[in-house]
Amino acid sequence: LVNTRTRKTAGYETLLRWNRPGHGLVSPGVFITCAEETGIIVPLGEWVLQRACNDAVGWPDHIKVAVNLSPAQFKNANLADVVMCALVESGLSPQRLELEVTETVFLANETDQWAMLHQLKGLGISIALDDFGTGYSSLSYLTMFPFDKLKIDKSFTQNMTSRASCAAIVSSALAIGHNLEMATTAEGVETKNQF
Repeated sequence: LVNTRTRKTAGYETLLRWNRPGHGLVSPGVFITCAEETGIIVPLGEWVLQRACNDAVGWPDHIKVAVNLSPAQFKNANLADVVMCALVESGLSPQRLELEVTETVFLANETDQWAMLHQLKGLGISIALDDFGTGYSSLSYLTMFPFDKLKIDKSFTQNMTSRASCAAIVSSALAIGHNLEMATTAEGVETKNQF
């Protein structure tokens, strides 16, 4: 993650890949759905969180690590305990951890999920709304929880130089983030024109 003003690294996002023997690296788009359906995403997510915290603790103090949480992980009542254990065991400051959630977490509309997010934020952990603008987007989510960051989906960012509608969505999302005093990340910036 690069700060657009300073052009310096501000953090890293944890991205999981499966190194399948004989097939090479397999992207999460291929195996995460299966992991969620089988329930293995819960222990896998715990391992990813612990590994990310362990790795990040050795980085400079101003560098954050972002970790995605699956909606399936929110069904686990001890998610906050899992996050706390990862921080305590690694020694990583909560202020250096950013947890990313997608809007699908809120589809069940259960108060437990909102309470858990408030509990995690209360520890000093940043909470980011990931893949904003895709799937089950609702602007009302932005009024229901004080997110620290809004992440604009790469499908808009990567097409904004060729499609005016995508550029308008990116511009609008940046304005929303600014007006709600949230940091904003545009995912998938890979060219100078996109930057």
